[in-house]
Amino acid sequence: MKIPIFTDEPGWQGAQLQQAFAARGVETKFVSLQACLLDLSQPKPLIRIPDFDELPAAAFVRGIAGGTLQQVITRLNVLHMLTKQGVRVYNQPQAIERTVDKAMTSFLLRMHGVPTPATWVCESRAQAEALCENALANQQTLVIKPLFGSQGQGVRKLAFGEPMPVPMQQYVDGVYYLQQFIQSADMPHDYRVFVVAGKVVAAMKRQGDTWVNNVATGGRCCSIVLTEALTQLALNAAKAVEIDYCGVDIIQALSGEYYVLEVNSIPAWRGLQSVTDFNIAQVLVDDLLEKLNGS
Repeated sequence: MKIPIFTDEPGWQGAQLQQAFAARGVETKFVSLQACLLDLSQPKPLIRIPDFDELPAAAFVRGIAGGTLQQVITRLNVLHMLTKQGVRVYNQPQAIERTVDKAMTSFLLRMHGVPTPATWVCESRAQAEALCENALANQQTLVIKPLFGSQGQGVRKLAFGEPMPVPMQQYVDGVYYLQQFIQSADMPHDYRVFVVAGKVVAAMKRQGDTWVNNVATGGRCCSIVLTEALTQLALNAAKAVEIDYCGVDIIQALSGEYYVLEVNSIPAWRGLQSVTDFNIAQVLVDDLLEKLNGS
């Protein structure tokens, strides 16, 4: 069997996946989604994948490159169309769409009663400024995040009196995603909990020198003993977005309460692997193969 790993930058995670598939006798090929061709000229539509003479039984999504709205939709369409033609895509495209859009993630978490920081989303600069003024009146600090983004890029606190970013500024891109800042209980930290097939398989604490704790921005990884509260919250978040596997980011407030910050459908796990004594890539590969075999 041969399957594609969709990514533009295989990196360490891609190499780990390739080795994990090879350990199960599965050949893999790194493929960029933008290199695929949708051939709709025949009675039966065809999705042509480079280096594949026929559709694979499965595909692993390790990354979707950014681009214009039309380009991103086309890349997601490749995944949707493969699914409709019987290819088991992992994670499934619907789940990826729900989680790359932070507003939809926040909506689904709220709809399913999963604790998450107060959040507002709008396109109007005037509305965003009014929200900031209201937060100030209630002694709250707001964080602005790009609607689409990862690894802490473009995330920042709005200081008192600081002007709002202009609508088309980098990372804002015409949409204001504002979230209440949650002060962590001691030195800046949060948790990454890794969920696979409805089970928590690994977790870590990320400690940063600033309030942003992502490993990509210098956060340090520490092993932890999972509590029931963290475990259940991560499982509830994964269930809310209906996903095969994910990295759930959780923070504990000064009050002791836990809040889900984000759910990541294409999570990095290099930091988590450094504090975990089993092969995370192998767990992911085995879960996909089990689902493919119907077990």
